Amino acid sequence: LQWLRNPGPQHEKRTLFGDMVCFLFITPLATVSGWLCLRGAVDHLHFSSRLEAVGLIALTVALFTIYLFWTLVSFRYHCRLYHEWRQNNQRVMLLIPKSAPIPSTHQSLLGLQPLKRSSKETIV
Repeated sequence: LQWLRNPGPQHEKRTLFGDMVCFLFITPLATVSGWLCLRGAVDHLHFSSRLEAVGLIALTVALFTIYLFWTLVSFRYHCRLYHEWRQNNQRVMLLIPKSAPIPSTHQSLLGLQPLKRSSKETIV
C-alpha cells in the first residue's frame, strides 16, 4: 500500500492500473474463447471434420500460450518495479523497551555525537 501511495513516478502506477484492467477483462474473455474453441473442436470431431478440429485446438493452445506469456511478463515487470522501490525506500524502526535500562558499556558505544546518515543507509 505504501508503494501505491508513494508520490513517485506516476507512469508506473498507470501501467499497473492498465495491466490490472486488462487482466480483469482478458481473463474471462480468454476463458470463454478457449471453452468455445474446444466445444467447437469436439463438435467437429463428431462430424468427422478433423482439420477444423485440429485448427480450433491449435487456436486454443495459441490463445492460452499468449495469455500466459503476457501475464507472466506483466507480473514479473511489476514485481521488479516493486522490488526496486522497496530497496530504495526502506523504513526501519527500532523499538527499545522503556523498562530495560541501558548498561553503561552500551552507552559508551552509542556515544553522544549525532550519527551522519546516508540516504540509502539504515541504522539499527
